Amino acid sequence: MLRNPALSFEAPQTIEAFQNQALTEALVYLDNCSPYYQRLFRSEKIDISRIKNTADLRNIPVTTKKELQQFNQDFICVEPARRIDYVTTSGTLGDPVSFVLTDADLQRLAYNEFLSFQTAGCTRQDIMQLMTTMDRMFMAGLAYFMGAREMGMGIARVGNGIPQLQWNTIHRIHPTVLMVVPSFLLKLAQYASEQGIDHRNTPLQKAICIGETLRNSDFTSNTLACKIAEQWPDLKLFSTYASTEMQSSFTECGASRGGHLPPELIIVEFLDEENRPVPQGEPGEVTITTLGVEGMPLLRFKTGDICTGHSEPCPCGRNTLRLGPVIGRRGQMIKYKGTTLYPPVLFDVLEKVEGIINYVIEVYTNDIGTDELLIRVGARNPSAEFSKQIKDLFRSIVRVAPGVSFESPELISRMQLPEMSHKAIKFIDRRQKGTGS
Repeated sequence: MLRNPALSFEAPQTIEAFQNQALTEALVYLDNCSPYYQRLFRSEKIDISRIKNTADLRNIPVTTKKELQQFNQDFICVEPARRIDYVTTSGTLGDPVSFVLTDADLQRLAYNEFLSFQTAGCTRQDIMQLMTTMDRMFMAGLAYFMGAREMGMGIARVGNGIPQLQWNTIHRIHPTVLMVVPSFLLKLAQYASEQGIDHRNTPLQKAICIGETLRNSDFTSNTLACKIAEQWPDLKLFSTYASTEMQSSFTECGASRGGHLPPELIIVEFLDEENRPVPQGEPGEVTITTLGVEGMPLLRFKTGDICTGHSEPCPCGRNTLRLGPVIGRRGQMIKYKGTTLYPPVLFDVLEKVEGIINYVIEVYTNDIGTDELLIRVGARNPSAEFSKQIKDLFRSIVRVAPGVSFESPELISRMQLPEMSHKAIKFIDRRQKGTGS
């Protein structure tokens, strides 16, 4: 793997030429080492020598989560002695998938997060408080730790939850950067208010945020980001997008105009439901080809996430493709009363409602075989009037109103954090086609 942090600032033609050469090398590696792709190339009569550039990728079939689940072991390219680390996906769109990483893959992971933190303006003078887990075969927490070490930052591995411990660490260690699920910042502020802590008077400068969208499609702050800004006006938020399968991340720079692609590590396409490239500026399913991965590289893997790509120049000077905020997941698309919805839109509506403590959105198949929505809400003062208020807000924003069921906040918390989950769950799919979350 070539380490070249300056590549993102090169001319677009230079970046494209690099990726074309890296793609050639990746295809040769797959043809030599991957049982799954060897079989695919033979069955589809694909001559990899004719794939000269990223545009030629459309001549190769896509890979989906279904293939990863069905032929998991066939994607492994290295013998057991070289398999250093084992991780699993979170199972958002079905059963979790296992991945293996070699020593070189771990070094690549560290470099990826080094680039991510560099994009967000971090330096070796920073101290990071890590508010995500490093256990349970979770790749992200390990990646953040290794990337911080690659940069030379100090790091406090607190893990997720436990506001008291987080604040104790902030007061003792004086971190300048948080690695955090953004909605947890609101819980930290609430705890501080209850305990008489001045949460606006800390050394904290940045929060690199995972797992939840902070931007609208035009890059303005969404409701969650606005609420955080009210509580933490001097804390700069950076959104980052990643997945276990891609072993790479896309992180915002200070301009907050989308997550920058790390060109040494990944190629991205945006495809429609027929696996055709979408027009420039249109949303499509993020489809990735990893570069420089040894253990389990992927070719044209459809992530399930719907995003828009942006290629216009960024004020930061980088000339890389940028990913807009995740609009939704292909497998989580809801057709409700004639309206197409994705969970992030519903989340944003609920974040606007004062008095909601927590919530889970459920979709299921009703008696006539169509999608039905139920919002399970933990609220301070549940009432028929409050239910009507929530439904009216949904009607005003997305034109349809789901069912609302009030539950105890404790029950909702247990639903959001089931045992062995890598991250909080706010959407549960109970449709007859299969159960996911």
